[in-house]
Amino acid sequence: MRHKYFLILLFTIASIAGYAQIVVIKSHDPHIHYMGRIVMQDEAAELSWPGTSLKINFKGTGVKVTLKDEWGNNYFNVIVDDKVVSVLHPDSIQKEYILASDLPDGNHSLELFKRTEWAMGKTLFYEFTLDKNAITLAPPPLKKRKIEFFGNSITCGYAVEDTSGKDRGTSPYENGYLSYAAITARHFDAEFHNTSRSGIGIMVSWDPLIMPELYDRLDATDAESKWDFSKYTPDVVVVNLFQNDSWITKLPENSQFKARLGTKAPTDDQIIKAYKDFVKTIRGKYPKAQIICALGNMDATKQGSPWPDYIEKAVAQIGDKNIYTHFFPYKNTNGHPNVLEQQTMADDLIAFIDQHIKW
Repeated sequence: MRHKYFLILLFTIASIAGYAQIVVIKSHDPHIHYMGRIVMQDEAAELSWPGTSLKINFKGTGVKVTLKDEWGNNYFNVIVDDKVVSVLHPDSIQKEYILASDLPDGNHSLELFKRTEWAMGKTLFYEFTLDKNAITLAPPPLKKRKIEFFGNSITCGYAVEDTSGKDRGTSPYENGYLSYAAITARHFDAEFHNTSRSGIGIMVSWDPLIMPELYDRLDATDAESKWDFSKYTPDVVVVNLFQNDSWITKLPENSQFKARLGTKAPTDDQIIKAYKDFVKTIRGKYPKAQIICALGNMDATKQGSPWPDYIEKAVAQIGDKNIYTHFFPYKNTNGHPNVLEQQTMADDLIAFIDQHIKW
């Protein structure tokens, strides 16, 4: 009888020990490094903005994640040891997914990077689960450099992976990881915030929301949800807007033209003032940042376009030596920039920053 109880005791101890070796990293765990504007709920982190990400370091052989997507429209890059290894398409019900398995038993990093913008819905992150015998390591350190982009579909990576020529903006073809913004941030090993939305403008957008109403939100879908700008102070800010304004201001029958502009297209002075006011608002949030007022690489920068000149005049009127202008050359192809064209933009911006920015 004693032998029987002894065996039961050993089995119980072994079971408890085995269970204890499974490491669960909840959403509020300080071992997680978050990047981007992320709403922290009680039981989950809410990812919506493009380019938001979460990263952990661990010693072990594998890791799983528990997620729930709002509509099942979002996609994430799974990045192991700084290499993209797969794409995750989470379901609209809470589920656990294997992110990495059968890794060499050693130190690893794992990052989930949101490829899609907030128009595709939100994703709730609940926890990581490490394989047995794994150890959670110190989180990735905060990078020394910080950069933020305010942009539209170009900056979101809209249709970047659509090789059909149809310029499809649905979520499978959007990949913010391949946008010039994310490429530039990786080049400089910088923290990265992408405050962007496809179709958005400064004066008028294809949808009702304009950037001056969006730029300061934590939850992009909630006008009452405000971002705390003290939580992230970029060294460099890149504003790449006006592509959508350049189209809609010529479409008096467009519903958003009527809602924002009435019956008359804006004058040159009104356009310049709108841009100047927005940049001054950003300057008010980030007094020490170096701001690059960019435009392109779609047809707002083609030869003869007045829109670069509007930006030049707005910046000149502000008179701030730490505000620059930079225009990406017109790509002269149909649709949104593809992978190669995004890389070309990144190379162009990197060269400009190297030449003009000290950080």
